[in-house]
Amino acid sequence: MSQAIHPMLNIAVKAARNAGAIINRASLDVDLLKVTAKSTNDFVTEVDHAAEAAIIDTILTAYPGHGILAEESGRQRGARHSDYVWIIDPLDGTTNFIHGLPVYCISIALEYRGKIEQAVVYDPTRNDLFMASKGRGAFLNDKRLRVSKRTRLSDSLIGTGFPFRKGDNFQRYLKMFEAVAPHCAGLRRPGSAALDLCYVAAGWYDGFFETGLNPWDIAAGSLMITEAGGLIGNFTGEADFLHQREVVAGTPKVYGQLVQLLSPFTRVIKEDEPAAPPAPAPAATPERKPVRLRKKDVQPEGDEEAD
Repeated sequence: MSQAIHPMLNIAVKAARNAGAIINRASLDVDLLKVTAKSTNDFVTEVDHAAEAAIIDTILTAYPGHGILAEESGRQRGARHSDYVWIIDPLDGTTNFIHGLPVYCISIALEYRGKIEQAVVYDPTRNDLFMASKGRGAFLNDKRLRVSKRTRLSDSLIGTGFPFRKGDNFQRYLKMFEAVAPHCAGLRRPGSAALDLCYVAAGWYDGFFETGLNPWDIAAGSLMITEAGGLIGNFTGEADFLHQREVVAGTPKVYGQLVQLLSPFTRVIKEDEPAAPPAPAPAATPERKPVRLRKKDVQPEGDEEAD
């Protein structure tokens, strides 16, 4: 970076590198890892827990009064009511990691009074460090990031993520896929939403969309996007996306075109999670709607990408 790194960003970088060292060591013997299924196709390993503990220890040593929101431990550590909250995904792309596919990362963001102010996404397999500070730009290692100059969706490469958990509405996603795919140059699904967002910031993708994501999947990447000159929001183009479980991002023009295509699908997660189990179905009629999943069958938590 061409200017002094903010002290809090510096701590995030240190925490990410500490976690990266743990993950890289474990990647040498993936077959020996203890893997637990949080739910169908949603995995956690002892490496997730060790990396998360290393990140939190590093942060709380420097800032003991700060709050923590972490994927595996939730809010168990840190101050409960601080204006500063660190949002942490210790290993985004766990399923890739378990299979030895080198597409995964560590994501750390600092939220101050509801706004993301610092962000680090570290890819330990490539030693790629994405960093952003609010108002100071986004960087990959020492290179300033800018979103691509593409303005037409038809020329654009778009990242996404497929549903994978029990209870996800795959048919609904296929309709989204069908809405976007014919209008762009290609769709990609590597398996780590945090990296996907950084790829938009770097100009490698021109846009990205996904449903079912949690704050730790997208907090850091969202600042990378805006600091690189891109836009990010929910499917109707509003800035309220962090806790909405839907996100779309891209270059300014591509973002607008994606919102047009995706707005009919907004709030699909909430629609697919009814408040109560369905009543016994009456006798079938031609107009009968498909039976909806009960809330207990839908996994509201869990890392995107098994991740």
